[in-house]
Amino acid sequence: MADQTGLSPTDKPLLRVLRGERLDPPPAWMMRQAGRYLPEYRALRAEKGGFLDLVYDADAAAEITLQPLRRFPLDGAILFSDILIVPHALGQNLSFVAGEGPRLAPPLKDAALEAFQPAPERLEAIYETVRRVRAALAPQTTFLGFAGSPWTVATYMVAGEGSREQAEARQLAYLDPQRFAAIIGAIEEATVTYLIGQADAGVDAVQLFDSWSGSLAPAEFERWVIAPTARIVDRVRSARPDLPIIGFPKGAGGKLAAYARETRVDALGLDETVDPAWAHATLPERLPVQGNLDPLALIAGGDVLAEAVQRILRAFEGRPHVFNLGHGIQQTTPIAHVEQLFGLLGKAA
Repeated sequence: MADQTGLSPTDKPLLRVLRGERLDPPPAWMMRQAGRYLPEYRALRAEKGGFLDLVYDADAAAEITLQPLRRFPLDGAILFSDILIVPHALGQNLSFVAGEGPRLAPPLKDAALEAFQPAPERLEAIYETVRRVRAALAPQTTFLGFAGSPWTVATYMVAGEGSREQAEARQLAYLDPQRFAAIIGAIEEATVTYLIGQADAGVDAVQLFDSWSGSLAPAEFERWVIAPTARIVDRVRSARPDLPIIGFPKGAGGKLAAYARETRVDALGLDETVDPAWAHATLPERLPVQGNLDPLALIAGGDVLAEAVQRILRAFEGRPHVFNLGHGIQQTTPIAHVEQLFGLLGKAA
């Protein structure tokens, strides 16, 4: 069946791989490909204002989403937005402090979720961005939406900001699991609505980012990462069965195989700490994987980059594979090194 671009999914290489096909060379995109390493992004941000102003300005957000596709032969566009749009829609105040990152107020370590006034209308600007990108996107390019997974979003909501050890959320989960489960449940509900809304506005696939999943003990990982993700996958798939879902549990390590089996995601994102040969030998056969170049190898460039790329390509030559970074591209990444990467992948600009 053709989508709203008029193309069959068989004409979109990235979408074909997410549905289980092996392609050579593999399709490629980069996490955070729309952002601070691009001078055109920095110029637009200087003109428009703060990060959140850009996210909620559909014209600006669509432009930022499209910027990297004008420079590089990317097979996918990733929506320019943020995982904390969901807590903002749940009624928590959201701001971004220059040089320090996001702030959510009041933090749930000090406040009750029930006191928030939900603001689901905040999602409408994101859906409008999706519609504008969809209308401008080259028909062969797969459009990826995303959301944060409940555990990672909860860590920000509880602490009111990012943290390396996620101690506040982990402690609340141990001391008051019933209250923490209610927080997770509210995030789940909003995330299902949000992902379906993105699909209806025009994305081809979605990714669930669980950036802090590696901070949990095994039983807690099962309870707060695997189980909520499985419920989201089940509900989104029931509503939109043709929408591929990529799971990205950063830092999961040896728990990746259980995550893949139990969540039943369509594809699994691997961070840069995962040995690709181990992943290929351990993960379910024919499960598409995505990744997992170290963003710092991309900064290094040259022979370091070439060797890292070849190691990944060799490891996954017998499996459906989307080439990507193991996490987001960094602000100091030279444009020439990104061009080198695509040359190594056999993709002409």
